[in-house]
Amino acid sequence: MPRTIISVSDAEKDWLIRLAEAERVPMTEIVRRALALYRQSGERPSFDELLERSRGLWREGDGLAYQRRLRADWEER
Repeated sequence: MPRTIISVSDAEKDWLIRLAEAERVPMTEIVRRALALYRQSGERPSFDELLERSRGLWREGDGLAYQRRLRADWEER
C-alpha cells in the first residue's frame, strides 16, 4: 500500500489519537475510513457548502424585492 504524508492541525491530530485509541485501531485506519466515506458520498458538496459558494452572486440589488416583483407578474397572468 502506498504511503503519503498529510498535515493536520494539532486539534485534528489530538482528535485522531483519541478516536484511534477508543476504537483500538491505528490512526491510519481512521484516515482510510474517512477517505472511503468521502469517496462513497460522490464528493458532492453539501447544501451549506453550496450556499456558501454562491453567496454574493446576485448583484442586482435586493433579491427579495426582485422575487416579489416576479411573483406579482405571475399572479397577474
